[in-house]
Amino acid sequence: MEKRRFALIGTGNRGTTMWGKDLLAGWREHVDLTAIVEKNSLRGERARNMIGSNAPLYENIDSMLAEQKPDLVIVCTPDQTHDDIVVRALESGIDVITEKPMTTSVEKIRRILDAEKRTGRRVDVSFNYRYAPTAAKIKELLNAGEIGRVTSVDFHWYLNTKHGADYFRRWHAYTENSGSLFVHKATHHFDLLNWYLDSDPESVTSFADLQNYGRKGPFRGPRCKLCPHTQECDYHLDLETDPFLDQLYEDPSEIDGYFRDGCVFREDIDIPDTMVVSLRYRNNVHVSYSLNTFQPIEGHHLAFNGTKGRIELRQYEAQPWEEPKEDAILLIRNFPNGKEAVERIVVPHFTGGHYGGDDRMRNMIFKPGMDDGLGQRAGTRAGAMSVLCGIAALTSSRTGKVVDIADLMPELANDGSPNSLRTSR
Repeated sequence: MEKRRFALIGTGNRGTTMWGKDLLAGWREHVDLTAIVEKNSLRGERARNMIGSNAPLYENIDSMLAEQKPDLVIVCTPDQTHDDIVVRALESGIDVITEKPMTTSVEKIRRILDAEKRTGRRVDVSFNYRYAPTAAKIKELLNAGEIGRVTSVDFHWYLNTKHGADYFRRWHAYTENSGSLFVHKATHHFDLLNWYLDSDPESVTSFADLQNYGRKGPFRGPRCKLCPHTQECDYHLDLETDPFLDQLYEDPSEIDGYFRDGCVFREDIDIPDTMVVSLRYRNNVHVSYSLNTFQPIEGHHLAFNGTKGRIELRQYEAQPWEEPKEDAILLIRNFPNGKEAVERIVVPHFTGGHYGGDDRMRNMIFKPGMDDGLGQRAGTRAGAMSVLCGIAALTSSRTGKVVDIADLMPELANDGSPNSLRTSR
């Protein structure tokens, strides 16, 4: 079997683990790492050691492409840089896997879509949540019509004070880098909704604010390591207690000035930490969504309301009590017709990231002959539509207006896709 020769672009946490060490450990018969691109040479060296590879290191993609001829590029750099790398790879005749979000603006979406169409190469977007066992089971139930026609969805995501705060320590805390968490984080959730409902979002309205981090903090310091408030700060991060982060970021910060333990109360943080969104879909499904970033729990609530019943899930990821070892989907029928009125469907947790979703996604992309009956493999249109949801939500929160997706990118909203043609409303 011929291996796919890939170049890894970016060696942060995700690149070093998910698309580096873990990919080689489980899929070595399908892939071969031929190059690593990282502009911070020390971080690149340390990441390469962690990955367990002897692939050559490059500080920019052009140097790598001049010497290497990979079949595939995997993009794990900050969000605002994705489009340049993706387009450069496509124009060199190389397929791409990009971490989510695909990019951060309408103009950058257009660049990627145009390059993919022009070159005939393929871009996969890393929407691993589609592959989580619970998500896959819900999609099966919806496809089977178990609750009739879906009319509305309640979707609420909770980030705890460890995970949520981390976005405000890093480059994500600035809209120009991440598009805000409406784009960087919620792209996962908007994509799940688009996939579950098999339809395009039409109109978006939202409210959002900075309620806890940034200028709302009681004090601030230059970074956690040098902060005089370490004893009183609820968000203090000691990198020395995490050898992985310390190796990957502390010494390398002397080269690029990027500190992994930035103060979550920096006054120039410009993204919201509390977000609520309403979406209307072309098939007339109404969605209520929220994202909260400083909760004592981690996980989400999800419920689909249909003409014949309801699908309900509370997924636990972290909380101050013993975590359930499995997820239970409640299928509640209005008209049992000989079936159980309430069916508890147990979905076991599996090893690997996202309860086994990461492994299933890598199987789908790299193993030949994989069946994609649920349409889990995501391309540029899915990547674009989820980013447009985030852009629309951020725009609405800042203007107070309802934002139509078609106004942001009419060529995508009316491109003839089966999704965009479902106008049963």
